[in-house]
Amino acid sequence: MIAEAVASELPYLRRFARALCGRQESGDSYVAMTLEALVADPSLFDTSLPPRVALYKVFLKIWQAAPVNQLVEHNNNVVGTELDIERRLELITPRPRQAFLLVSVEGFKMSEAASILDVPEQEVVGLIDAAGKEIAEQIATDILIIEDEPLIALDLEQLVTDIGHNVNEIARTHREAVAAVKQKRPGLVLADIQLADGSSGLSAVNEILQDVDVPVIFITAYPERLLTGDRPEPTFLITKPFQPEMVKAMISQALFFNQTAGKSRRSAA
Repeated sequence: MIAEAVASELPYLRRFARALCGRQESGDSYVAMTLEALVADPSLFDTSLPPRVALYKVFLKIWQAAPVNQLVEHNNNVVGTELDIERRLELITPRPRQAFLLVSVEGFKMSEAASILDVPEQEVVGLIDAAGKEIAEQIATDILIIEDEPLIALDLEQLVTDIGHNVNEIARTHREAVAAVKQKRPGLVLADIQLADGSSGLSAVNEILQDVDVPVIFITAYPERLLTGDRPEPTFLITKPFQPEMVKAMISQALFFNQTAGKSRRSAA
């Protein structure tokens, strides 16, 4: 039964719909339209796909059929951080916005997002790049890279600049990382865990976060070291070997959603 297959996915679809439409009321209308369409024509639901992928695919077909409603609508009852995020989303053109939300917020793999959007996977990569560049136009920042492998550091530097950000510095040790932040505060940190001199990127990040409020993305071959309960927040995790498009998507996600949260924390302090 389709109803049983999608019931547990509806809260996530409502979240996605709100992000696209700008308010929950409008998003829920599209969710309702999606369910009505599935009742009227069950063949719309592609049973060869995972249920969540199939559900989102039908939803986007419904949403795209009404282009006049694709712009984010502002809800006058929403204030502060939520409204800032909605306005930032509005500035991302619809197709890149869909890809960005599917991958960065909903957690779909690139291949799954491609199925949902009904495009080749390489096109999703291009859409994620486009979204990243549009986000960088809003919130371009300096990024500190903590990485002792020269080739990986160069790859990360290229990914950062490709989507419109600037590399503040590349640090190879704990000491270099802490010194770099004292010299110039970054807007984001990309950090390995095991560093050149045997020092720990995790320890470096924990020390940095004592002085600055900055999002962190760990890019490491040792993800189990972040599962000890001592993982700093706010932080994200990418496992090596990494896919360049996922790094770009994570950078955009971390900056996009941390910008307004950071403002809220500072104003409350």
